[in-house]
Amino acid sequence: MSDFRVLATNHTSFTVSNLDRTVAFFTEALGFEFLNRGPRDPKAVEVISGVPGAEIEVVFLQGPGHRIELIQYHGPAERGQVICRPCDTGYAHVAYDVDDVEAAVAASAPHQFLPLGPIVVIDKGPNAGGKVVYLRDPDGVSVEYIQKPT
Repeated sequence: MSDFRVLATNHTSFTVSNLDRTVAFFTEALGFEFLNRGPRDPKAVEVISGVPGAEIEVVFLQGPGHRIELIQYHGPAERGQVICRPCDTGYAHVAYDVDDVEAAVAASAPHQFLPLGPIVVIDKGPNAGGKVVYLRDPDGVSVEYIQKPT
């Protein structure tokens, strides 16, 4: 047992190439509340991230019971992009329970969050009988929608 306790989840973070596009998805399609947006001290970000020349802009959004942080790096110049498949080590996604998975997919499409496959009926586990789909945007940010069984 550790000598400390986790008290709460603070946020989940995604690095994106276009803050405006991704903020629009979370606020317009998912109805998250915009909290704030701004740059961070580059020297502090270099120390925290271990990335020399790091220059970032950060947005915080509040969803039902969960906060999302979006980060766009404006430096260093030699940054890249990672696109993982769900089977690749390091792949991550955030899952949301929704009341209508088809409507959630439709609301996500204008924001370039597109399904990786069809909506599937879940056959096993705690959500058996429900529906599920994974979506991904051009940056590789992935979300899962789960509609619980009726």
